[in-house]
Amino acid sequence: MPPYAIRIIGDPVLNERAAEVEDINGALVRLADDMLTTMYEAPGLGLAAPQVGVQKRLFVYDAGDGPAVLVNPVISESRGEWAYEEGCLSVPGLSWEIIRPKEIHLTGYDLDGNEVSFEADELLARLFQHELDHLDGVLLLEHLDDDQRKAAKKALREQTMAREAAAPPASAASGGLRLP
Repeated sequence: MPPYAIRIIGDPVLNERAAEVEDINGALVRLADDMLTTMYEAPGLGLAAPQVGVQKRLFVYDAGDGPAVLVNPVISESRGEWAYEEGCLSVPGLSWEIIRPKEIHLTGYDLDGNEVSFEADELLARLFQHELDHLDGVLLLEHLDDDQRKAAKKALREQTMAREAAAPPASAASGGLRLP
């Protein structure tokens, strides 16, 4: 079982802007380690702290070159456009073609407190932008056009109805029915 449950759409924590990290310490390193475990078990390419209920500007990722952590990341430049299918661990089972900048310049800090700087394009740029959205309280659905949003709302309603239908009734969860 992963250390954290991933918060899903509807959880208000996902719509709040995360606070800047003031101090990189042992607790933050443990948080990042637990987030990486949660991300790998999901499985996903990235995971932002708000997705596990922690309102800090931090995300973890692994785009194939091994695990990494970014603290207080900022995008300073973006160029071009790239449409690509994108999903989210907080909106499970659904994905949409989203247009985002193709290239970005991102800065932040690693867990040793060193400033890091990246030029990223395509998938890595998309991953960074997606996780930064979570740090700003922005969900993937906010990038959809009107037709996509309408289809997404329908799919989410169907998911919710299926989840509720599969859940045991409240009386069963409490140990059974009480007879008069």
